[in-house]
Amino acid sequence: MFDSLTTRLGDILDKLKKRGALSEADVGAALREVRVALLEADVALPVVKDFIDGVREKAVGQEVLRSVTPGQMVVKIVHDHLVAMLGGGGGEGGAPVDDTAINLAGNPPVVILMVGLQGSGKTTTSAKLAMRLAKRDKKKVLMASLDVYRPAAQQQLLQLGEQSQVPVLQPVFGEQPLAITKRAGEKARLEGFDVLILDTAGRLHIDETLMAEVAQVRDIARPTETLLVTDAMTGQDAVTIAKEFNEKIGVTGIVLTRVDGDARGGAALSMRAVTGRPIKLMGVGEKLDALESFQPDRIAGRILGMGDVVGLVERAAEVVEQEDAEKMARKMMKGQFTLEDMNEQLGQIRKMGSLEGLMGMLPGVGKIKNQLAQANIDDKMVARQQAIIQSMTAKERRNPKILNGSRRRRIAAGSGTSVQDVNRLLKQHQQMSKMMKKVGKMGKKGLMRGLAPGMMPPMPPLGR
Repeated sequence: MFDSLTTRLGDILDKLKKRGALSEADVGAALREVRVALLEADVALPVVKDFIDGVREKAVGQEVLRSVTPGQMVVKIVHDHLVAMLGGGGGEGGAPVDDTAINLAGNPPVVILMVGLQGSGKTTTSAKLAMRLAKRDKKKVLMASLDVYRPAAQQQLLQLGEQSQVPVLQPVFGEQPLAITKRAGEKARLEGFDVLILDTAGRLHIDETLMAEVAQVRDIARPTETLLVTDAMTGQDAVTIAKEFNEKIGVTGIVLTRVDGDARGGAALSMRAVTGRPIKLMGVGEKLDALESFQPDRIAGRILGMGDVVGLVERAAEVVEQEDAEKMARKMMKGQFTLEDMNEQLGQIRKMGSLEGLMGMLPGVGKIKNQLAQANIDDKMVARQQAIIQSMTAKERRNPKILNGSRRRRIAAGSGTSVQDVNRLLKQHQQMSKMMKKVGKMGKKGLMRGLAPGMMPPMPPLGR
């Protein structure tokens, strides 16, 4: 979502970092470019004005201009102000305050009210949040659809409930939203559910009928959280929608969907400043596990091309079991790395999310974005690599030396690839095996250095 803004800010700040000394004029010229970049990214004008004024005030101070690395100091100031704009800080002495966590405090069942316009991804986000709370937080969750207007809306939530293995209140024909709310609350209390997620109806635009109904549901349900689900692709309209819902309903947090799309990012940068409500979650894909916490410091790091290594490690920890990691580490210490191990790693990478998203979490990747695009590094590449390995017999995966020409032609035909693709994959495996042997010889210290590159997809990618 922030690709174009990351590129623009990166170019501007790189110019400052290359200078040995900075004058007020240098900083002023850079900030004018930053202002244009933010406006082009669809950030609200008042937010841009406050941001530039805040950065200028600190960036033209004598301690910055006379510092050893003034360019780096300006980058830090821009980063800190981005964090503040996105909702970070605010505690005593500027200490960070985490108001992005979902509030589950209170007597169960804790009620989470999902509101928003039609088409914002509200129903899917309800299921994503339910699965996240059930799997990660070990909560017993019940979902209920209050959308009696959109055709098949209740059936959609039932299907999502089956996919996420989260119970859904069975719909009753003709039952109205307020009655559904009461029945869902009663069922959640009697059956000992920890959390009740209410998926309210949306409209194509904000109207008094929608707001009145949501307000009545809110008064009956008394939710701990009222989350506004809004599409990041709607740009500044999303900020207007958030402001309306907050004034008339009183939202406690915002969920941005389609963050993995090509939106310009201005909505995310403006929303906290305009509404005063934190962005708590963001949808980063279509799968039910594609929901992430919105953490201002990490998002600011991504925007400035610093990556999000902590987020990458956390995502890997969610996918890779500790026992499997230890098993792989033992094999690496012995210098062993089979095609079966390679297939397992590729599967783990696919579970972690889109390859483009993962690469975006690595520092400095934005600067080689064009090279990556030309190299065709995408999710299909990883899928093709897995298809090649899975087209081999168990014996071939354990001992690739037996793969003669006829076997390679058979594997290529079975995986829908070419012999050249098979040869390329085997060469990549050979290179990784050599690396593992070197790591094994270096012992535990070498293992720690080798783990990170070992987790990344084999390079170069398969070309078609």
